Formats: sequence, structure tokens, C-alpha cells
Amino acid sequence: MKMSLLAGTEAERRLLPGGTHRGPTPYVIAIMTFAMMIVAAAGLALANAAGIVASAVEHRYVLQLPDGSGPKLDEALKATRSVGGVRSAKAVPEAEMRRTLEKWVGPGGLGQDLPVPAIVHLDLSPEADAAQVGATLSRAVPGARFIAEEATVAPLLSSLRVLRWLAVVMVLLMAAATSAAVVLAARGALDTHRSTIEIMHGIGATDDQIALLFQRKIALDAMVGALIGGAVAAIALLLIGGGGMAMATEIAGGPPLGAGDVLILGLLPVAAVVLATLVARFAVLSALHKVV
Repeated sequence: MKMSLLAGTEAERRLLPGGTHRGPTPYVIAIMTFAMMIVAAAGLALANAAGIVASAVEHRYVLQLPDGSGPKLDEALKATRSVGGVRSAKAVPEAEMRRTLEKWVGPGGLGQDLPVPAIVHLDLSPEADAAQVGATLSRAVPGARFIAEEATVAPLLSSLRVLRWLAVVMVLLMAAATSAAVVLAARGALDTHRSTIEIMHGIGATDDQIALLFQRKIALDAMVGALIGGAVAAIALLLIGGGGMAMATEIAGGPPLGAGDVLILGLLPVAAVVLATLVARFAVLSALHKVV
């Protein structure tokens, strides 16, 4: 009795009356595939955002002057540009700092008596020694603080990484829930067709042949559910990203999802079908061995 995985003969299809796609399996697979793709897309976007932010501030530093008066800022800028390893330097005067801070505290929130530091943004070359550059600037500009922008955004990067791993855990939990649902569906199908199984055993069918019969049915249900869930997820991601894609690309310096990320998302429905098929096979064989 030869049975293929997805295309059985007419006689084989009649062994399991009721056809496919009528139980809960396609709906469960569709829902789980949709959820996995949405969560995975969010995790990949967060990972890309963390990478963009980290690369953007990798060699960027700030020289902070407690007294942001014009002459001292000019001297600090001149001293910064003269240090070896500094690729570029740009001064942010006190007046501009006040305008920036007023956006947060409101107009007039900063009195003239409140000291506002001036800063110099500088980019180091990749081969430069940041510690040596900082020590040189500390001697050249007394009282100035040499701060790595990477340390400033470290809490943000840490949060993005935690959210990324949370997305991975959620995808794995959804895969586990899908496996549990497939196991229940397989056992339910076995109980429903127990008399058919006894007849097939009586005419010489092996457990492997019977398992392939149920495996084909669940694989077809999983394929239908994964296609529906994947298609709905793709439409949802296009609708979500369509309006803000250009803005997100401009802000982040790159698209939230790359070609590799799209490929990973496209493989998730395939992975769901493969997982459901394998779980169904193991569940059916395990149940048949217990019966024997």
C-alpha cells in the first residue's frame, strides 16, 4: 500500500471520509502563522534598528564644556581639530543648546542665570584610540568632559535587544502551541477513524502506512492554513509599512526590513507546514504503538 505525502490515490482519500480543511487545524495554523510573521517582523525591525543606532554612534563622541561662552568654545573646537585621530568636529554653541532644551521645558523655562553647557561633536577614525584622544583633550581643554555617544544610547540599545529576544521567545512559544494543537488534532483524527485503522491493520497495513495517511491529511490542512495566515500577514505588513516606510527609512538611515528579513518571513509559513507535518507523524506513530 503505497501512500504519498500530499497526493494520495482516490482509494486512499476515501479511507478518511469527511475530506480536508473541515476541522480546526487549518484555522489554528493560519492564526499562528499570522501571529508568528507579525512578531518576527517586529523582532527583525528592532534588531535592524539596534544595528543602525550602534553603527551610527560607534565612533562618535562629545566634548562637553561646562562654560559654553564663545571664546572657550572656539578654543575647544580648535584644540579638537588638532588632535590626531579626529576625523571631523562640529561645535554646538550655547544659544543652540538653549533653543533645543526649550523644546522640552517650554519657552522661558531656562533662565539666563542657568548655565547651559556647550558641546563639540567629533567623529574619530576607526583606528583612533579613543582613550588617548580623550586624555589629550582633557589636557588641552581643562574642565571638559569627553563622552562616548555609545554610552549615552546604551540603555536604548539594551531595550531594543531585550525586545528582539522577547520576539524570538514569542515565536518559539507560538511554534510550541502550534505543535500542541497538531497533536490534539492527530489524536482526535485517530479516535474518529479507529474502526478504519483496525480494518487496515487486519488487511496487513503497517503503522508507517497508516501514519502517512493521517500525515498527508494534516499536511494539506497545515498548508492551507499557512498560506492563508501568511498572505494575511503579508498584507498587514504592507499596510503598516506602506505609509511609514519612507519616513522610517529616512529616520533610521535604512529600511526597517532588508531582503534577508523578507526571505526569513517568507520561510515561516513553510516552516509551519513542515513542523505540523513532522509533529503529526510522530504523534500518530506514538499513538499507534500504544494501541498495539
